[in-house]
Amino acid sequence: MSVKTVQAIINGQTYTLTLNSSTGKYEATVTAPSKSSYNQSGHYYGVTVKATDEAGNTTTKDATDSTLGSSLQLKVKEKVAPVIAIVSPTSGSYSTNNKPVITWKVTDTDSCVNPSTIGIALDSGTKVTGDAITKTAITGGYQCTYTPTTALSDGSHTIKLDASDYDGNAAATSSTSFKVDTVPPVLTLSSPTDKLITNQTACTVKGTTNDATSSPVTVTVKLNSGAAEAVTVGSDGSFSKALTLAGGTNTITVVATDGAGKTTTITRTVTLDTTAPVIKSVTLTPNPVDAGKTFIISVEVTD
Repeated sequence: MSVKTVQAIINGQTYTLTLNSSTGKYEATVTAPSKSSYNQSGHYYGVTVKATDEAGNTTTKDATDSTLGSSLQLKVKEKVAPVIAIVSPTSGSYSTNNKPVITWKVTDTDSCVNPSTIGIALDSGTKVTGDAITKTAITGGYQCTYTPTTALSDGSHTIKLDASDYDGNAAATSSTSFKVDTVPPVLTLSSPTDKLITNQTACTVKGTTNDATSSPVTVTVKLNSGAAEAVTVGSDGSFSKALTLAGGTNTITVVATDGAGKTTTITRTVTLDTTAPVIKSVTLTPNPVDAGKTFIISVEVTD
């Protein structure tokens, strides 16, 4: 008897094979499933081949067959790499913590992220993988966190992240740079001096400021209970602010803030006294006094 039909069933689709007279084999060109086989049982698509002769006798072989099973396991690989998205710290940001928690996501819509390939490298250091990275499963992948074991120095740092999916597609290396700033800005006041007493209502606050890591620094000046006012800081870090004092004790608060949000505050008290002293009485004792002898002058003054 001769063969009547040969069919292949793949991923629920049935394909009829045609005899190739030159090879004597039944063949068909089949489009592979659009999804990776990694998530299939056994990581493959099972193929079933069914041959029927003219008498109606049928033979069926599938991936479980002890002889042909391995040749009926169709492995399909995707070509789309995982995507890495950095959550924090963001590019160009500042951290006041020298052991900042680094957070990122790795997702893949098909064969899934292989967690063992997730890695992070800080600056020129060795890539860290494995349990040092905390991985929390999310839809399509993982949210990852890593905290440096050694404190980072103040200044710029670069993060590099890697990952692959189970089909071996490597994500484009994702990197970002940020700065660590644990030191508040330098702030120096040249005037007024603390606890100054003056009869002038005009008072000028002068000083300089700087921050080695996160310049430029912003400066505000507040007089008594008034609003804090921004002051222009020159390229050399100098600033000046004219104030009008109220009678009595005045409190001047100067705050310098660097790019990381760290602050330095200096407070000065200045007393404005515009009332002249009053001479209430003068006594000379004795008066008259003998020539060449001493006498005591006693003056009563209030202010």
